[in-house]
Amino acid sequence: MIKKLWSYTGCFKNSFIVIILLALATSVIDASIPLFQQYALDHFVRGKTFDTIAVFITVYLLTIMISAAMSYSIAVRAMKTEVGVNRVLRDNAFRHLQTLSFSYFNKNSVGYIHSRVMSDVSQIGELMSWTLMELVKHGVYLICAVAVMFALDARLASYVILILPVLMLIYSVFEKKLIKADREVRELNAEITGDFNEGITGAKTIKSLAIEKEMARRFTEGTDRARNKTVHSARLHGIFSGTMTFASSVGIAVVLWKGGYIAKEQIGTFSAFMSYAQGMTEPVRWLIGAISRLITTRVNIDRYLNLLAEKSDVVDSDAVTEKYGDNLNPKYENWEEMKGDIEFRNVSFCYPDGSENVLENFSMRIPFGTHLAIVGETGAGKSTLANLICRFYEPTEGTVLVDGRDVRERSQHWLRSGIGYVLQTPHLFSGTVRQNLLMGKDDASEEEIERALKVVSADKIVENLEKGLETDVGENGDLLSTGEKQLICFARAILSDPRILILDEATASVDTITEKKIQDAMDSVTAGRTSIVIAHRLSTVKDSDVILVVRDGKIVEQGKHEELLAKHGYYYKLYSRQYQDEETQKVLEDLSAPLHNEKF
Repeated sequence: MIKKLWSYTGCFKNSFIVIILLALATSVIDASIPLFQQYALDHFVRGKTFDTIAVFITVYLLTIMISAAMSYSIAVRAMKTEVGVNRVLRDNAFRHLQTLSFSYFNKNSVGYIHSRVMSDVSQIGELMSWTLMELVKHGVYLICAVAVMFALDARLASYVILILPVLMLIYSVFEKKLIKADREVRELNAEITGDFNEGITGAKTIKSLAIEKEMARRFTEGTDRARNKTVHSARLHGIFSGTMTFASSVGIAVVLWKGGYIAKEQIGTFSAFMSYAQGMTEPVRWLIGAISRLITTRVNIDRYLNLLAEKSDVVDSDAVTEKYGDNLNPKYENWEEMKGDIEFRNVSFCYPDGSENVLENFSMRIPFGTHLAIVGETGAGKSTLANLICRFYEPTEGTVLVDGRDVRERSQHWLRSGIGYVLQTPHLFSGTVRQNLLMGKDDASEEEIERALKVVSADKIVENLEKGLETDVGENGDLLSTGEKQLICFARAILSDPRILILDEATASVDTITEKKIQDAMDSVTAGRTSIVIAHRLSTVKDSDVILVVRDGKIVEQGKHEELLAKHGYYYKLYSRQYQDEETQKVLEDLSAPLHNEKF
């Protein structure tokens, strides 16, 4: 486990060495302090002379100053190392998360992942700086103290050694219990973080459903479980620490009891021996605490390494990465220009958590410039084809081709850089409108930004914002309305000038007037690119070149609008039902208009 962790933190090798050397030197100096006491008592008190007092004071003060300077240096170095280790480990974790596929995020909550990256890494950073320093400093001090005590009186020093097997036995008894208890506490803390995150991100839903009391109850139950487990863990740690301290204190008491015989003849030696014996108590406690934290941090290291060991369901081959680079280090110079032809060749697909194929031996060619629509009822599985085109998932069997080549022959980053995807649920990053738009194309000019906004009818919205493009959108864009966020997401996708444009019910969050403007602009938006529109309202896709009809996750019909109506199949039923609903809604609106005017 430490070997794996070292592969990520080996860059701090020099810092670790400096910490160890400083801790070692500080311990040696601290271990020499009682010898000054021995010399003073034997030479100045018993010898009744002050002939070397000036040299003694000078050397003593110099030793104290060097010890203080080293203690300051080691504290600064340990702090820098802790911060540096945290930064490197979090960077590695965040970068690794960018490589994982959708299935990982579907299976793990935000709180769970957040706990791995933040809480666990903090514990590891402390281990590799402060705990490392404590282990070396206090461990070396004990070794030096025992060595000096053996030099002063071997018989007395031997009593100290007898306590070590007892301490090791106590450690072996408690180790597994402490690890288990700490792991349970960490898992419950991750659950609490997830519940807390839901309580914030779902604030509107909570208030609209008036379930504040229920959410508070659930959160309280989680914190109660965490409290009980934490108390149990604290009790175990307390018993462990108390038992270790008691055992070491008994050993020191025996040493002091047996050492009384030398007090009369060698007052300086006895005084130094007592100082060492008493001074060993604190290092022993520090070592016990360090060992306890080491046990706790093993859980953190294990969970962090498990995160980094997660493998994506979608992985580029070594040959592809060598030529095209990866998501974080693309090799643009080797990228071919994307045209936009798409082909499904004998594709079968089953989601990782499913048992039945969503697609079975599906084949279809979508030439460049085609306007394809995918329709069906809510939850029918309309996004499956889009997920395969974007390579969010790999086909179970068969091949998806772009520009005549298997998508696995090029990098994921190359593929997705040529695709504009507008999701049904809009997402904006914290920052300004301009910063969000530049996510689509970081070197876009002012004219390109204005043109993209105008195409999707978002230009007027931006003009009405207080600071225009420099307006802050808030976390997840919550300072804007859902419709405004969707239009900016739409403009962001258009700004990148993708060869393939996928609109996943992109107009579902905008009002009917704005939707009409977007529909009117669709000809210019889709011109010069392959477009795939996933829609629930069939009236928006009547002019598509091809319409795929999805039912219960399966494609049941395909063709043009008129052809599908003529079949009187499932599409015909969907269209007739929606048409009747729309006509009924219009009649109700017409009937309510005079009554509304008369009332007011």
